This record gives sequence, structure tokens and C-alpha cells, in this order.
Amino acid sequence: MKVAIHLTVNHKEYHLTIDAQATLLEVLRRELSLQSVHRSCEEGECGACTVLLNGEPVNSCLVLAAGADGAEVLTAEGLVRDGRRHPLMDAFVDLHGMQCGYCTPGMLMSAYALIEKTAGQPLNDDQIRKGIEGNLCRCTGYVNIVKAVQAGKAAREAGNWW
Repeated sequence: MKVAIHLTVNHKEYHLTIDAQATLLEVLRRELSLQSVHRSCEEGECGACTVLLNGEPVNSCLVLAAGADGAEVLTAEGLVRDGRRHPLMDAFVDLHGMQCGYCTPGMLMSAYALIEKTAGQPLNDDQIRKGIEGNLCRCTGYVNIVKAVQAGKAAREAGNWW
């Protein structure tokens, strides 16, 4: 069965006709060709498919796209503006917060939401680790990821953010 949905993805509106059982992950990858939304465990355990749904991080593999009708979705592609990486992305690159990069888009989205949620408040390393705990990285010990999130937080507080 097909259903019509409306999504705002990375600040652009889409009207789509999709399979009623399609996940948000499938729609973002297949219909919109957003490759930062990684397919991995498909059980909500790894966080590789994390996107922001109405500002909250979700595992897109667990969300039926039809249930997201009318929602606003932000993916890592939406953190690029006029060909420039978002300051949080720069922090991940500059501070080696990524290695193979597979978990990075999901990690970025969880970190972005955490930084936004704590705007104007201090954010310590333990809070960062708690905030990204749904995102697994098999390559790092999370030390540089935490440093990158701290640098992103500093950029946010300094007004260098979009």
C-alpha cells in the first residue's frame, strides 16, 4: 500500500508517495539519496542512522516514514551550508573525532542535538558521553569525539553556529 507524505528535510520540502511500511531510513536513502544516513544494525542499537526528527535524535531505522508525515528532518547533509561544513563538523575533523567515518554522521546529529539542548549551559564530558551513548563507534575510545563535541559547544556559545 502506498501513502502520501510531506517532509521537510534539510530545510527543503518534499511531497512523496511511499510504501506504507517504509522506514524513514529507507525513504531518506532511496527516495532522497541522502547517503549520510547509514544503514547498519536496523535494530536501533548502533546509531549509524541517527537523524533529528523535529529537533530530537532518532534512529531512522525504527521510525516508519508515514509516521513522520509533516515532520522536519535534519541529516548531516543539512549541516553543510553554501559548501561550508558546519563548525561541529570542522571540530570532528580538526580534533580527529572520526576514524573510519561510518558512525560520524549519526554521532554528529546526536552531538548537534545535545549542544542545542544545552545552549547557554555548561556541558561536561560525562554529559557528552551520556548524550551520545546511543551512537556506537568501533574505531575510537570516544576521547577525541568528546573533545570535538566540547569544541562544537564552544563554537555554539561563541555564536559560530547555524
